[in-house]
Amino acid sequence: MSEVIRDGKFVELTYKVFDKKLGHVLTSVEFPLGYVHGHNEVLAPSVHAQLAGKSAGDVIEVEIDGNQIFGPRDESLVFSDHIDNVPEEYRQVGTSILMENDRGQTRSFLVTHMDDDTLTVDGNNPLSGRVVVFKLEVLTVRDASDEEIRAGGAISAGAAIDPSLLKPV
Repeated sequence: MSEVIRDGKFVELTYKVFDKKLGHVLTSVEFPLGYVHGHNEVLAPSVHAQLAGKSAGDVIEVEIDGNQIFGPRDESLVFSDHIDNVPEEYRQVGTSILMENDRGQTRSFLVTHMDDDTLTVDGNNPLSGRVVVFKLEVLTVRDASDEEIRAGGAISAGAAIDPSLLKPV
């Protein structure tokens, strides 16, 4: 009998996130993501809830409304400026820019459009206003070690270093 996901189990999975309306892949994790269920929520709580009771080999889809997590889009957070007013290092679509208002509050903006004359940035979370689908494939379910529980996830072995190579300079 295969193990099922529940609190205290070490889980490895891969996933892709699709825009439900357009069908485009927004992001994907090709290398296994490892975590300890119930100790380290690495994904949205609704995704973790749907993973409970699943086993290695299971593939599930979980729909998430970005408006519920990040709120609705706020068009006042989208603005354009003449390209000459924008420093050269920010003139690429996909660039993240951390901006600060007059009260010292910061917000990350993403360059979403650029042409010969203007550059547009958006301060909304990219998932605001979207319904996305997480498609997850469970690869491993096993008891987590005490060390994994303390760390909340996978423990990398790290490189072995020969102590004789460590000489004072």
